[in-house]
Amino acid sequence: MKAFLASLSLALGLAFLPAAVQAQEPLRIEITEGVVEPMPYAVPSFVAETPEAQQYADQISRVVADDLTGTGLFREIPREAHIAQVTSFGAPVQFADWKAINAQALITGSVSADGAGRVVVKFRAWDVFAGQELGQGMQFAAPAEGWRRLAHKVADQVYSRLTGEDPYFDSRVAFVSETGPKGERVKRLAIMDYDGANIQYLTDGGAIVLAPRFSPSGDRVLYTSYQTGFPRIHVLSVGDVQSRILQAGDGQMSFAPRFSPDGRMVVYSLSQGSNTDIYAMDVASGATRRLTSTPAIETAPSFSPDGSQIVFESDRSGTQQLYIMPAMGGEARRISFGQGRYGTPVWSPRGDMIAFTKQNAGRFHIGVMRTDGSEERLLTASFLDEGPTWAPNGRVIMFARETQGAQGASALYSVDISGRNLQRVRTPAGASDPSWGPLQ
Repeated sequence: MKAFLASLSLALGLAFLPAAVQAQEPLRIEITEGVVEPMPYAVPSFVAETPEAQQYADQISRVVADDLTGTGLFREIPREAHIAQVTSFGAPVQFADWKAINAQALITGSVSADGAGRVVVKFRAWDVFAGQELGQGMQFAAPAEGWRRLAHKVADQVYSRLTGEDPYFDSRVAFVSETGPKGERVKRLAIMDYDGANIQYLTDGGAIVLAPRFSPSGDRVLYTSYQTGFPRIHVLSVGDVQSRILQAGDGQMSFAPRFSPDGRMVVYSLSQGSNTDIYAMDVASGATRRLTSTPAIETAPSFSPDGSQIVFESDRSGTQQLYIMPAMGGEARRISFGQGRYGTPVWSPRGDMIAFTKQNAGRFHIGVMRTDGSEERLLTASFLDEGPTWAPNGRVIMFARETQGAQGASALYSVDISGRNLQRVRTPAGASDPSWGPLQ
């Protein structure tokens, strides 16, 4: 195991606690820099234990591999290079055969299915060079149509055991699906798996929708709709796809909503004349409270994970900057002081960072900073990058990128908080305004 962890640290550019501390506490890993060489691993096709499972066994193992490789931290050894063949889940592992192809980690599994349409997946993860299992073997079960979720759950367990980080693969993203020419786009609210699979459309495109935001439990989505002719906040139940308007004020524009960590409150912006302030609403009672009261435009509020503070954007200083205030309102302190304008701040689920959109010198960036404004780091740069959202584990950020020109289109991208592993998220059409939901 020590040899495995040492090789992992070199491959991932990770900082480990001292050995004496490791012996007393669970492994903790901090990602501090980009990957020099992803760690090689192998995932043989999972064994089908019943005839009905044959159609799922290889698909599940492929999704597991896609999840792990997609992080940029791991490199799959192609199956054609495998020397050993895994024909039984309980068979002894021939570690020498996996060492010969330089696999440092090995994931084996099996799949069974019954006539009632239920699929069961079992898996084990191995440290090849130490010749021992990483953690305990586990199994997950679900209806056959949920086979992809089973794969994500397996990948989550393997990812956590290899990195010490919390998982994020078994999660969904709410977003705005965009079709049609740039000047006449049809925008529909949709949700999908984190990797772009299993898209479900929640609105019909009859009205413009913007800025969906998942609830902490993942059962509701807030969004802004122009169904009434001007922006109003709606809340939609994902289970039955029913929505209702949150009555924020007659004839007033309400937008940029976001749930509190306990899901009981919503913070949002309300425009009255030329002024825009931040309000909070109790979802159950509809009672509202004004949190800011300045002549400035103040919007895009986001709670800290413990619910005690709110970060938001404001032009009270003359330019668009980021501020933090108590969750019930009060004195705000500015945290952004770099060149350019800052907007759309989102607090990390870990509580240690704030992601934001920055505009400077004709370019847009997605960046992160500490909650006191220190250690600002820009992760991207393009014609238009905006709207960051955090993965449930606080290690990956998804955002929208739009290309330039009359034929420009919007797409979703993800990037590690180190600024590496930028990649496009697969969607069948244009996409914007992502909101990463919790683990399912």
